[in-house]
Amino acid sequence: MSCACGTSNDFDPNDSKALEIQEKINAHPCYSEGAHQHYARIHVPVASACNIQCNYCNRKYDCSNESRPGVTSGKLTPEEAVKKVLYVGGEIQQLSVVGIAGPGDALANPKKTFKTFKMLQEKAPDLKLCLSTNGLKLSEYIDEIEKYNVDHVTVTINTVDETGEIGSKIYPWIHWEHKKIRGKEGAKLLLKKQLEGIKMLTDRGILVKANSVLIPGINDKDLPNVAKKLKELNVFLHNIMPLLSAPEFGTKFGLDGTPSATDQEVMAAQDACGMDMKLMSHCRQCRADAVGLIGEDRGDEFTRDKFAAMDFNFLESKYNLASRGEFHQKIEAWRGALAKANDRIKIEQASKEQLSSTGETKLVAVTTAGEGVINMHFGSANEFIIYEAGDKAIRFVMHRKIESAYCSGPENCNGSNPIEEIKNTLKDCDILLTEKIGDCPMGELGSIGLICDDSYALQPIEKSVFEATKKYFYELEKEVG
Repeated sequence: MSCACGTSNDFDPNDSKALEIQEKINAHPCYSEGAHQHYARIHVPVASACNIQCNYCNRKYDCSNESRPGVTSGKLTPEEAVKKVLYVGGEIQQLSVVGIAGPGDALANPKKTFKTFKMLQEKAPDLKLCLSTNGLKLSEYIDEIEKYNVDHVTVTINTVDETGEIGSKIYPWIHWEHKKIRGKEGAKLLLKKQLEGIKMLTDRGILVKANSVLIPGINDKDLPNVAKKLKELNVFLHNIMPLLSAPEFGTKFGLDGTPSATDQEVMAAQDACGMDMKLMSHCRQCRADAVGLIGEDRGDEFTRDKFAAMDFNFLESKYNLASRGEFHQKIEAWRGALAKANDRIKIEQASKEQLSSTGETKLVAVTTAGEGVINMHFGSANEFIIYEAGDKAIRFVMHRKIESAYCSGPENCNGSNPIEEIKNTLKDCDILLTEKIGDCPMGELGSIGLICDDSYALQPIEKSVFEATKKYFYELEKEVG
């Protein structure tokens, strides 16, 4: 089993290599589900160019490998990026990770990417460094990745079909050696370079997270093969992301009518791939200029005018390494207390039989603002985190976003609340745990058979999910029996 700190049952406390990996991921909100409600990340948009074209991406906007489509991040120079990191790190002391995820491809912009990392290594040595890439140029820059201690790399790999048939439906072309290579030939070359680069990374002990975009009708059946190949290559984590293809995003898939992937399709893909690979289920497809905890975006608070004119001496003083270290110690103390309160009832990768003595499980939705407790009112929630629970244990499944909260302020409480979207989002769930919910939305959600309970307000999430499931289902079944 695993605790709230994200320690997997795969970790042997006597295994030095396993402990080294645990140390790397402990405060990384992307690589550790247990860390993502406690530690913040920042993406700095220094890499604008890209060397492939994806049919789920509109090049007017950020790379959709790493962001919800239809959004544009403000580009920064390496110097501006480092200033922003120092400024944000002084304001948000739980910041633990800085990544370069676009808005194009980090390795299609190597000078800007590695200049940024070099400066960060010098001025913010406590931060973990990450980059995201399509993998085409990995083998070319493997030495630089290692040189600058970039020990977390995300590679987007959507198929392992060696014929290029599936890949050619995803990638119209790749740019290689000063020319565009199209169709199956381009797809096969991209796959070759991806697999070659991933092996180089894992051989050097660099943790790899693989992103796969679930594209209904195109690569959905191939994703289990992707998971098998990733396991062979010792990839640490597999993240299955839903295709987002609304026509207004202007992507080829969106304009052609290829449907977005549903929550249920993502869950089915996770079940199919989780037999082989450890999964990342808490991804939010963050912007290339994202700031804050996963699930929130505080980028608008940290615009260029706030930090660009400041000198590095002032910013390094504001960053205050000693103060940040003390704050992180407090986070770890809180996480330890949560782990004790949650009684270690969560399993990261689990079958229904491991969760339930009957093989039957329930889905529980939770509203939270972070810190591992149920601390958000239903009306304020823009997303729900979903757990699968039985009478033996629970597991985290995914998050589900909604376009707008039920109540976005008094001026909008005019009867036009988006309850139908919420009902559709939670239609397969059995229980909703929230800090507070009114009679009207509770009645609406009750019409789809959803039990709403705000009696666990401000309590640890995992323990509450477990106890509520037993209370409403297993204990009730015993009484009926």
